[in-house]
Amino acid sequence: MNRGIMSKLAAAPSRSLKAVIGIFATIVLGLGLPILAATLAELASGHFGLPSMKGPTLPWLYSQHAFQLVLALIGIAILKRLLPADYGLHAPPGKTYVRAAILWGLFFGVLMLVVDYAPQILAHARPPLDYKPTPVNVTGWLFFEGVYVGPTEEIPFRSLLVTFLAMMMPGKVRLGRFDMNAAGVVVALIFALAHVTNFWVRPWPLALGQQLYAFALGVLYAYWLEKSKSIVAPIIGHNVSDVSETALQLAWATLG
Repeated sequence: MNRGIMSKLAAAPSRSLKAVIGIFATIVLGLGLPILAATLAELASGHFGLPSMKGPTLPWLYSQHAFQLVLALIGIAILKRLLPADYGLHAPPGKTYVRAAILWGLFFGVLMLVVDYAPQILAHARPPLDYKPTPVNVTGWLFFEGVYVGPTEEIPFRSLLVTFLAMMMPGKVRLGRFDMNAAGVVVALIFALAHVTNFWVRPWPLALGQQLYAFALGVLYAYWLEKSKSIVAPIIGHNVSDVSETALQLAWATLG
């Protein structure tokens, strides 16, 4: 048998095993990183007086997301030594995809509002607010959704996880003239499934809708990371979609 064919056959199991290990590690990191960040944030609340999960929601989210970002940056620093790669922590070297991120972010902001508050829309009722619309609360929530959430979620899930899995599991998925790393699709699926508990607390059509738009957004963010070679567009798209829904919900609840 030709030596080239033999070497390819011998390499196939190792590539498959590497992909399986990569997917398993990505699942563990994707589900475990937010939990570890929450655990560390809660421990810090007891020792350093930082916000606790037992207190108001918004300060706690700021704290938990800060720990999540720090853990992701530490993970990237370690992986750079083991698996050198471009993790996208810089400005785009070429096409930025920023315009696409803004437009798609606005589109998904409206879509998310429709999905999340479909019962209120059908009943011609105002959506609920989980906070009093004081200047401090409104500013805090808009800043969180419009500035803070992007880097604290996109660096862990896209810069860290997608880049890592793309090295462990090379391969492409194609739809027409569009193609992207399969790793981005896998991480988007993991990100969506991380919200599966919504099926136990919300009507299943709403929970399913959230799964679908979370997956679609995850695919878009990974696509922009890959094509722009930068985390900037995913961060902007994430911020725009979240702050659009938050601003529309706030305006509807208070002015509608």
